[in-house]
Amino acid sequence: MLRERNLNNNSTNMTKKLWIIVSCGLLLLAAGCKKDEPETFVSDQARPTWTSPEAGDMTSSMTAVVKVDMKAQYPEKASDWQLNDNDLLAAFNGETCLGVASPKEGLFFLYIAGTEGAVTLRYYSAHYKNFFEAKDAFTFANDAHLGTVAEPFVPTLVEVK
Repeated sequence: MLRERNLNNNSTNMTKKLWIIVSCGLLLLAAGCKKDEPETFVSDQARPTWTSPEAGDMTSSMTAVVKVDMKAQYPEKASDWQLNDNDLLAAFNGETCLGVASPKEGLFFLYIAGTEGAVTLRYYSAHYKNFFEAKDAFTFANDAHLGTVAEPFVPTLVEVK
């Protein structure tokens, strides 16, 4: 009789252990099957107040025709991106703003005030309420033109954190 009870207890314990193992396995499987939400660029940054230099400060200048296309650059992370009339693109030398443009017909027509040195593009996306910066700078050259309407300059943008 005692032996029968021990067998029943062992059987019950084995069933409980098996149930725990199977339950844990199912939970791990379910967690592994969960589809992760894609990362996005959404933020809550306010639109910047970048301003172009005064006309008198523009003794030398260059122009740039720029196309921003976050969908092409980040197909998964920016699949919902769209160019917005409130987007801004600005050229900077350090922290000095050299020119600002809003999009017109899908392009930014940027007039850049003259200065020697590297020029970096910064982009504000009104859709994401977030800032981006061109990965690579270019050198200012008086009377130069960067990009055309037919072949605009397309910078590689990275999120500013």
